[in-house]
Formats: sequence, C-alpha cells, structure tokens
Amino acid sequence: MTSLLRLTFIACALSAMLNAHADSIASSASSAGSDSSGSVSDSIHGSSNSSSNSSKNDKVADRDYHVVDVAQLPNRPGMARVTMAANDDGWQMMLDVPQTVVDREQLRNGVLVYAQQREYGIEFEHGASHQGFFLALYDDWKDQLAPRKVSL
Repeated sequence: MTSLLRLTFIACALSAMLNAHADSIASSASSAGSDSSGSVSDSIHGSSNSSSNSSKNDKVADRDYHVVDVAQLPNRPGMARVTMAANDDGWQMMLDVPQTVVDREQLRNGVLVYAQQREYGIEFEHGASHQGFFLALYDDWKDQLAPRKVSL
C-alpha cells in the first residue's frame, strides 16, 4: 500500500470517528486528530506494549471492558489514565489519553468500552453506541502521519 493511500485511509478513519463530535472540533484538524489518537506504545499499558501489528496485541483488542478507575497522570500534565477491566475474564489494561477526551466522552467508573483491532491500531469505542473516541495507532502508522515541514 503506498504511503499516500495509507495516509488517505487513516485520514478517512479519523474523520469518520470524529464526525460525531464535530461541535467539539473547533481547532485545526491536526490538533483534533492528535487529541483523539496516540501511539500504542505510549497509550496502552498492561499489554505487551508492542507497537507493531502482532498477536501480542490480541489480548487488548476485540473485547469489551468497563472502566474501573480514571486518574490524572502527575508526571504528564493534561493526561489521564483510564483503567479498564475486561468483561470476560477481568484482565486489566490502562489507556493513557488526554484529559479532554475523558471530559468530552464522560469516561468514568462503570462506562462500557470496546477495543476494536484495526489494521492500523486499536480503536476504543463506547460499548453501547460503538462510537469511536480514541485511536491507538501502531508506531509505524503514526510515524507516517507525523507532520513534516515542506519546503517550496
């Protein structure tokens, strides 16, 4: 898949995911995308922390969770850690997201979340509505989306 096609695919996926929250997107598209996405290696804990698309991430993805704790990260201002337990076996994982995502999505104890495996990362959705609210991109995909200076 060419780089341009990959970028177009990710832009479309982020656009669809953020479409339901158009009223909260008042700033530029890049800042909105960075608010609702991060890398697997920086955002997900309690898993293998692998940043590649591998079977190690299968423990995290394609399962239902419920939020058991939300706490601010003291060493990362503006960030929160959402601790979730899998509904089937209680396995816990932690997702680090911007506090704005926690506030906007009303993430609190008891909220149902679904983690969906995607080719480009893991999408976190509200359990009842399946509306995406955060995308943890595999590092190789995130690197391709990083802003770069263009010289003319």
